[in-house]
Amino acid sequence: MTYPPSGTALREPDQPPAPPAVPAPRRGVPSEAVERLRAAATTEPGRLRIIGAALALLVVAFGAVTYLEISGRSSSADDVVTRSQPLSADAASIYRSLADADTMAASGFLAGAEEPGDVHGRYEADIKEASRLLVKAAASTDASAPSYREITTLGELLPEYTGLIERARANNRQGLPLGGAYLRYANQKMTDELLPAAERLYAAETGRLGTDSADARRWPLFSLAFGLVALAALVWMQRRTYRRTNRVFNRGLVAATAAATVVLLWLAVGHTVARAGLHGAMVHGQQSLDVLNKARISSLKARANENLTLVARGAALTPDGMRDQYETDYSTGMKALGAQLESAEELADDATGSKPVADAILTVSEWQDRHRKARATDDRGEYDSALQQVIGPEDSTGASFEKVDDALEQALGLEQGEFDAAAEDGRGALRGLPGGAAVLAVLGAVAVTAGVNRRLSEYR
Repeated sequence: MTYPPSGTALREPDQPPAPPAVPAPRRGVPSEAVERLRAAATTEPGRLRIIGAALALLVVAFGAVTYLEISGRSSSADDVVTRSQPLSADAASIYRSLADADTMAASGFLAGAEEPGDVHGRYEADIKEASRLLVKAAASTDASAPSYREITTLGELLPEYTGLIERARANNRQGLPLGGAYLRYANQKMTDELLPAAERLYAAETGRLGTDSADARRWPLFSLAFGLVALAALVWMQRRTYRRTNRVFNRGLVAATAAATVVLLWLAVGHTVARAGLHGAMVHGQQSLDVLNKARISSLKARANENLTLVARGAALTPDGMRDQYETDYSTGMKALGAQLESAEELADDATGSKPVADAILTVSEWQDRHRKARATDDRGEYDSALQQVIGPEDSTGASFEKVDDALEQALGLEQGEFDAAAEDGRGALRGLPGGAAVLAVLGAVAVTAGVNRRLSEYR
C-alpha cells in the first residue's frame, strides 16, 4: 500500500488552483471624512453641528481680519502723529535755520567790523539748531532712504559754509574787500547746494507723511465684507431656527449677532471718524503749514538777497549783464512771497488763523516800499544812508522783515496746533478697535457654539 508524502494535500488532477486572495481597496482619509460629513448632513443634529462650526469660524475670521487691517491703519496713524509729521516739521526747520543763518551772516557783515551781538548770536543759534535737527533726523531715518543721503550731504556741506563765513568775518574785521567775496561765495554755496538739499529733504519727509496718512485712511474693505457676510449668516441662522422651532430668539445666536453688529458698527464709525480727522489734519493743517513754511523761507531768502545787494555793490550781475543779480533774486522772492501769503490766507479756517497772515501781507507791502526808497538812496550814491534804511533799528526794511517773520512764526504755530489736534483725534478713533474686535469675535464664536449646543440638547 502506497501513502502520499507527508504534508501534501490530495487534490483532483483536473481541479484548477485557487486564485490568490485580493485585499479590499482602502479608502483614503479625505474620502472617509467626506462620507462622514455627508452622513451627518442627512440628519438635523449633524446639519446643526456643521452650520454652527461654519458660523463660529466665520465670526472668528471677521475678528482676525479686522484686527490685522485696523492694526495696520492704526500703526500708520501713529506714524503720522509721532514720526512723519515731526520729521517733516524738522526738515522745514532745518531749511528755515539755514536760510536765517545766511540772512544773519549778511546782516552782520553789513554792520561793519563790529558785528552786533544779537545778530551774531542768532546766527550761532541757527547753525546749532540745524546741526541738532540733522542729528535727530539721521537717527530717525533708515540709511537706505533718500532722506538719509540729503542729511549726509547737509552734514558735509555745513562745516564748509561756516568756514567761509568765518573767513568773511575775519577779512571784514580787517577792512579787507576779500571779505565780501568770501561772503558771496558762502551765499552761493548756501543757495546752490545747502538749501536745495534741505528742500529735497523736506519734500521727501512731506511725501512720507502723505503716504502714511493715505495708508491710515484706506477703507478696511475686507473687514467690512467679512462683517456683512458674518452678520447675514447669523441672521439667516436665527430665521432658520425660528422656522423650525417657532422660537423667536436663541440666546446664543442673539448674543453672537449683537457682538458682530457692535464690531461692524465700531469698525465703520471709528474708521470714518479717523478718516475725517486725518483728512482734516492734512487739508487744514499740513497744506497751510507747507505754504507758510515756503512763505517764511521766501522771506528769508529775499532778506538775504537784499543785504547782499549792498554787500556786492554791483559786483554780481545777471547772465545778460544788465541787472544786479541779488536785486533780481530779491524781486523774484518777494513775488513768490506775495503769492504764498495769498494762498495761506485762503487756507486759513478762521479769523484767528488768518489774522497773522493778513498782518504779514500788510507788512510785506511796507517792506517793499522801504526797499524801493533804500534802492533809490543807494542809486544816488548815498551808501551810508541806504545802509541805515536796510539794517537800521527803526523804519528800515530789516524792521519790516522782522515783523513778517514774527507773523509767519505765529501763523505756523497756530496751524501746527490745528494739525496736531486733528491728527490726534483721528488716531484716537482707532485706538482699542483691533483688540476690541478680536475679543468680541471670540465671544461671538463662543455664543454661536452655546446657541447651537442648546438646539442639539433637544435631540438627546
